[in-house]
Amino acid sequence: MVHFLNLPADRDLIAAKIARSRRSFAGQEANEREREFMFVLEDADTGSVVGTCCAIGRVGWPGWPHVFLQVRRREHWSSDLQQGITHVTVEFGTEESGFSEVGGLILAPGYRGHKERLGSLLSLVRFHFMGLHRDKFHKRVLAELMGPVTPDSRTLLWEYLGRRFINLSYQEADLFCQHSKEFMTSLWPRGEIHASILPPDARALIGKVGEETVPAKVLLERQGFKATDHVDPFDGGPYLAAQRDEIPMVKATRTMKLTALAATGLKQMAFVSCTSKEHGFRAVRCACSVKGAAVRVTKSVAEVLHAMPGDRLGVTLLPDAPKPKRARGGR
Repeated sequence: MVHFLNLPADRDLIAAKIARSRRSFAGQEANEREREFMFVLEDADTGSVVGTCCAIGRVGWPGWPHVFLQVRRREHWSSDLQQGITHVTVEFGTEESGFSEVGGLILAPGYRGHKERLGSLLSLVRFHFMGLHRDKFHKRVLAELMGPVTPDSRTLLWEYLGRRFINLSYQEADLFCQHSKEFMTSLWPRGEIHASILPPDARALIGKVGEETVPAKVLLERQGFKATDHVDPFDGGPYLAAQRDEIPMVKATRTMKLTALAATGLKQMAFVSCTSKEHGFRAVRCACSVKGAAVRVTKSVAEVLHAMPGDRLGVTLLPDAPKPKRARGGR
């Protein structure tokens, strides 16, 4: 239904990601370069998978660089004409120092705009998990946001820029980058390229996100992510970054003991999760009650989590939603 870098339409790649994710959640992936946690959103009524997202332990290392375009603004001034002009330039770059990344957020079209805000559920569960397992993630976290693409999964930025140096379609280059980065580092020219040589429609895509990605960008910004001067070389989407330990969801996450099950009367909204060998990592956003290091949830929530009183649960309390302001009369 959708095209996305982190979930390519390639059965072998997806199978490899699932296998790597299973090992990562099970704690069997000692090499941080191989840790990739894929979360799937399940409709509990139908059993269908309706969304997915991921968190990657390490991106960029010697021999497997993270690639980007650095965006700069260059000012030029003519004394004779007493006129100035500002040019936007892009320059291909690589980074091998390593960081963690969140991405791959996809929600089935029929579930978008749902009253349960399923997009935010997918986005935030990654930071809940990160708060429980900080040691599995780098201190710097990057988020790659997808730039605008056409209905047939093309982008003018690649057509007018990337394809001038690499004779592959956007989809082909995007997919091949899953296997190797060598073609990018070998074929893309070095030095700054003035964006003014591009058609206005293509130039306008640098640092922009697609319409469907705007809500994800807002959610990340609320978690402290800020835009960098790097963009994706394929579609021009921006890279946002944050310090792991400064992300509000990460800071607010802790483990608590499930003491009892409640029938009603729970008001505090939270992300609550349970991890077991049999059922893996399972999380929900629900109402709960917290007292000290103890938490209570409803029986139905406990059943979904496969949790029992006495189990240790991950808990991230969520801030109360702001109450609507009362309308004031006027003359």
